[in-house]
Amino acid sequence: MGLFLSLGAFAQKITVKGQIKDATNESIIGASVVEKGTTNGTVTDFDGKFSLSVSPNAKLTITYIGFKSQEVEVKGTSPINIVLEENDKLLDEVVVIGYGSVKRKDVTTSVASVSTKDLDERPIISAAAAIQGKAAGVNVIQPNGEPGAGIVVRVRGNSSINASNDPLYVVDGIPMTDINFLSPNDIESMQILKDASSAAIYGSRASNGVVLITTKSGMKGEAKISLSAQAGTTQIGKKIHSLNVSQYKDLMDEIGMINLPSGLKDETNWFDETFRTGVSQNYQLSVSNGNDKMRYFISGGYTKESGIIKVAYYERYNLRANLENQIRPWLKVNTNLAYSDYSNNGIISGQGANRAGVVLSVINTPTYALIWDPNHPGQYYNNFYGANVTHPVENMSRTADNKTNNNRLLGSASGEITFTPNLKYKSSISIDRAYYNGTSFLDPVKTEYGRSQYGNASDNRALSTILVFDNIVTFDKSIKKHNFGLMAGASGTTSKWSQSYQTVSHFISGDIKTLNAGNKVEQWNGTSASDWAIMSYVGRLSYNFDSRYLLTANFRADGSSKLAPSHKWGYFPSVSAAWRLSSENFMRDIKWIDDLKIRGGWGQTGNQSGVGDYGYLQLMNITRQNWWETGKDNALPIITPANMQNKDLTWETTTQTNIGIDFTVLSNRLTFTADAYYKHTTNLLMDVPLGPTAAFSHIYRNEGEMENKGLEFGVNSKNFIGQFKWSTDFNISFNKNKVMKFDTRQSYFYEQSTSGEYITKLTIGKPLGMFWGYISEGVDPETGDLVYKDLDKSGTITPADKTYIGNPNPDFTFGITNNLSYKGFNLDIFFQGSVGNDVYNLSRMETEGMYDSKNQSTAVLKRWRIPGQITDMPRAVSSKENLKNSSRFVEDGSYLRLKALTFSYNFSGKLLKKWSINRLQPFFTAQNLLTFTNYKGFDPEVNQEGGSALVQGIDWGTYPQTKSYVFGVNVEF
Repeated sequence: MGLFLSLGAFAQKITVKGQIKDATNESIIGASVVEKGTTNGTVTDFDGKFSLSVSPNAKLTITYIGFKSQEVEVKGTSPINIVLEENDKLLDEVVVIGYGSVKRKDVTTSVASVSTKDLDERPIISAAAAIQGKAAGVNVIQPNGEPGAGIVVRVRGNSSINASNDPLYVVDGIPMTDINFLSPNDIESMQILKDASSAAIYGSRASNGVVLITTKSGMKGEAKISLSAQAGTTQIGKKIHSLNVSQYKDLMDEIGMINLPSGLKDETNWFDETFRTGVSQNYQLSVSNGNDKMRYFISGGYTKESGIIKVAYYERYNLRANLENQIRPWLKVNTNLAYSDYSNNGIISGQGANRAGVVLSVINTPTYALIWDPNHPGQYYNNFYGANVTHPVENMSRTADNKTNNNRLLGSASGEITFTPNLKYKSSISIDRAYYNGTSFLDPVKTEYGRSQYGNASDNRALSTILVFDNIVTFDKSIKKHNFGLMAGASGTTSKWSQSYQTVSHFISGDIKTLNAGNKVEQWNGTSASDWAIMSYVGRLSYNFDSRYLLTANFRADGSSKLAPSHKWGYFPSVSAAWRLSSENFMRDIKWIDDLKIRGGWGQTGNQSGVGDYGYLQLMNITRQNWWETGKDNALPIITPANMQNKDLTWETTTQTNIGIDFTVLSNRLTFTADAYYKHTTNLLMDVPLGPTAAFSHIYRNEGEMENKGLEFGVNSKNFIGQFKWSTDFNISFNKNKVMKFDTRQSYFYEQSTSGEYITKLTIGKPLGMFWGYISEGVDPETGDLVYKDLDKSGTITPADKTYIGNPNPDFTFGITNNLSYKGFNLDIFFQGSVGNDVYNLSRMETEGMYDSKNQSTAVLKRWRIPGQITDMPRAVSSKENLKNSSRFVEDGSYLRLKALTFSYNFSGKLLKKWSINRLQPFFTAQNLLTFTNYKGFDPEVNQEGGSALVQGIDWGTYPQTKSYVFGVNVEF
């Protein structure tokens, strides 16, 4: 009976075949074909063809991203030819917003979507780099080219001084401030909430914008196995030449600081000994599938980059599992797990670079020097005839054993109960656990500094655990053309952090590098710990009439343990509205307008991320005494105040107003969006230094006000459609920053240069990071000294003649992407740039200063030598008179960069179909291929202080940016 039943069931199935194309007769690869009401399905091959066994009276549902879904009835076994209609508008596309989602056409706020379609074709390590140049109003900077270096992201400028200016990242509902753990290949979508009316739902953590990231999940149909593999090389983008021995000796004779013996010759090319061609590799593998009940996505990857400086590297392993199950019609559960292990070593650079910096010591080391000292085996050469120099190979050796290792575990679990189709309740819990281990070792023999310290080793460890518990209720109701939405809930966040720090010295050799090989334990070793918590309540009300008149209101209340008890609660409301003019009767006869919507919004967001875990409390310092020494039997620990208590410490609040327009015309061939905004930050959180007579050195307090205002424009055009396709995405952003008010002092100074003078001045009425110094008027032809402008007309140059000499903030930033395709060929060209920003090139103080016995760059060959000589390079002199902070070292940092050039080809054919290969795409990508700039340093995209808002655009021996050339392949089974 079982045999006959199975034969009967088999006899009821038929095999249907077909082909799916678009309106231009191009085959659609990877379209989903599912028998309606079942989990039986397949995907189209490279020829757009499919074959599926179905019931005789079945209906097929065909879906593909960017096209309207279509249902087709099966009639016998005849081939089915289907033409999918492009859904160019994409107005029904779902956009993720805070604690929910909404159709794109119903968005009332400023939300930017970042394309993720080319992430598997670009050599991107950090997911944040995917945003650069891709969204108006979002400025992304890579401060240096070190492997694994952090990315600085600013949404509509810097809103704070000492508090964080980084956006809040929300990955699958988990809030965080760092996404270095995340593989870009795992990202499904990225949305940026730019204005307060969209970001206010995240309240206290949203004053700098919110980046919502959704990772990939399984899809209905056949199981997919995807592999992305890429390997390439990296190179330094520019070379700066140094003086040879003969040229260096002439310079030293002029300065008169050291006497070099005759007979010295060029022995070492320090550039070749330091820099190399780096190698990068990235492999990502994923498996995914789904049906009406269960969906899963599992991925794993490995990334490694060896830097252009010989000891630099970055290495990462990542694993992810996303699962979703519809257990009952009324209950859906979801879990996301991600683990990453990443490590790198830090290259010594920047301040103090004349001795410790790898990059500058390449130029500052005389070429007569050897790597190893022939008179002292095992020791690096250091006979520089009195010159204060450490050569770059020795500097690199001090870095090679400095390593950091990070483990990151993120997990979330949620359950969603559907009481009615309109009423849902979702409860979720997430954990973000990060472990850090930093180790260092200083060899007791090889280096001069190591010998003076008898060797040194450290081991620092920190563990952070953040738990977030959310409970959200949503209610949606439609009554004819009236659509209502309600959301309310509570969120609780707790954080615990602990650290241990151990240092030992007096190693007999460098053979064993662990702490237990040292003989002296430093007395400052110890442990520390802290915790903080936030309790929050959220709510949202949305209404739209026929998707024509739209209104959204948000409210969030946050209570933070970091702030004073009487001021710990912050309240952050927002409201936004939109009017779709294109849906009005008076617009219906204007056929060339597809969509026209005007938006406006107002809201407040908060910030307390720059405050210590016990920011408002009186903290104490403990100094230990050596009670075991003779005569100190009764010694006790000394307890002194560390800071001044502030019982009024409260929220930093940013109020933002935004108006915008979305415009689509010419049958969706051209889309335009524009926004204008004004951000006003009050109660700025700032670490205020107190006077020398004060009992405390500083106080953390709310201090002053600041504003940002700007314009943003974005254009998307489909220039050609058909077999040859060409589309363009362009965005440009203008932002002006200004400090409005200080309560305690009128100005503050930051970052000292080689001359000992402060570089930047922060004051009322000016933007953050302004450069401060003298105006250089060139070289006096008679004396060879620099001439500085006498602003106060006193007849002498004094500090009263200092003024603002540069602005590191750009006038505007932009990005433009062109996508071209013909049949299987694809070419993507991405330009990105910045205009109007200045860079303070402190490196030139070390390479063109000519004030001591360090080697210099070949730029000093045109220095002043005889009276009457006309040149812009001053004389060599053993003083720092020509090293005053001045406009001489301020340069235009504007640039236009060919950020990425990608060429790929999609293979098709019967052989691939036979092997069940749905995608075979080899590609080549060149990153940072061309840079057009007048900047004299290695690269204008630079900041020695990373993401600091106070000190921007400083180049002081910074790790250079790199060019990369990558070959790869994407395969899908």
